[in-house]
Amino acid sequence: MMDLDALKFDEKGLIPAVVVDAADGRVLTLAYMNRESLAISLAEKRTCFYSRSRQTLWRKGETSGNVQHIVSITADCDGDALLVRVNKEGPACHTGRESCFFQPVLGAAPEEIDFSYQTLMELIRGRKAENKEGSYTSYLFAKGLDKILKKVGEESTEVIIAAKAQDKKETIYEIADLAYHVMVLMIEAGISLDDIRAELASRHVIDHKVKQEKMTS
Repeated sequence: MMDLDALKFDEKGLIPAVVVDAADGRVLTLAYMNRESLAISLAEKRTCFYSRSRQTLWRKGETSGNVQHIVSITADCDGDALLVRVNKEGPACHTGRESCFFQPVLGAAPEEIDFSYQTLMELIRGRKAENKEGSYTSYLFAKGLDKILKKVGEESTEVIIAAKAQDKKETIYEIADLAYHVMVLMIEAGISLDDIRAELASRHVIDHKVKQEKMTS
């Protein structure tokens, strides 16, 4: 474990902290810590930074509720920068974006390259709130949990049938249907994508299939 006295703070007593999502490795923000905010972060296991513009400490999420729970903090080879891995509650950026890095300088921003499940979740959430006439999504919410669960069950069966037939195109189609209906269920149940990411990160599901092994033993 590195001695904190070996960290190199700049002439203003600050050290840059690159914050990344522990679930998928996405860079969330670049912030700064001083010795006090780092000590608070270590003690509370939640990110606390030093605001250079306001010249004061600020705990991430203290007003927005978008708290970042620290998984690990690692110093770089020179000891003058920190990598902070977190499980986050809500967007990292004050604009409401998942990451502060979304303005392309060369190429496209990550969220423009990859399909945004967060965006789809927001669209589904909007259909629940506005109850739009003619919307299938609004119709599902109006019918309630039993209807949504019925559709999840039906779509699960369709995935199995398509996969068993080794029909790749149809399997993709049915998985997309299932994913959509599961998202509707998540909104209905008050479950966020961050909840799922955090659960998967805590399980290390790729390497440790403990639950599955117990079920089949």
